[in-house]
Amino acid sequence: MVERGRYVFDTNVIVSALLTKRSSARVAFDRARVLGDILLSLEVIEELHEVLSRPAFNHYLDEEDRLRFLSLLIKEATLVEISEKIQECRDPNDDKFLELAVNGSATFIISGDKDLQILNPFRNIPILSPREFLGINL
Repeated sequence: MVERGRYVFDTNVIVSALLTKRSSARVAFDRARVLGDILLSLEVIEELHEVLSRPAFNHYLDEEDRLRFLSLLIKEATLVEISEKIQECRDPNDDKFLELAVNGSATFIISGDKDLQILNPFRNIPILSPREFLGINL
């Protein structure tokens, strides 16, 4: 039996996946959902909620649809409790994704953020852009 993957997506990739249906972010997100589990922590959920509530996104999708997406994501995702705190990213706001990956035994972190990508791999967890993730055979 093939083991299911465990995937951490940064906020920007998740938002891009929601707003742009044919983007590499969306294809990568959909692929991960089929192949395994999307991991979330309370801190990541809070950031997603804050970002998706911004009026700037009303031009693309109304707030109700964005929050419905978040609700479904939370329902489908695996919630990870963070017991090991990490302070290793040059952008401290991105440490939450490293914490989620380590505490959730992630298979991959998918991020276009240079502050995370420079750490690739982080504790043997590959950090890939959505395009790079799509280019690997799983």
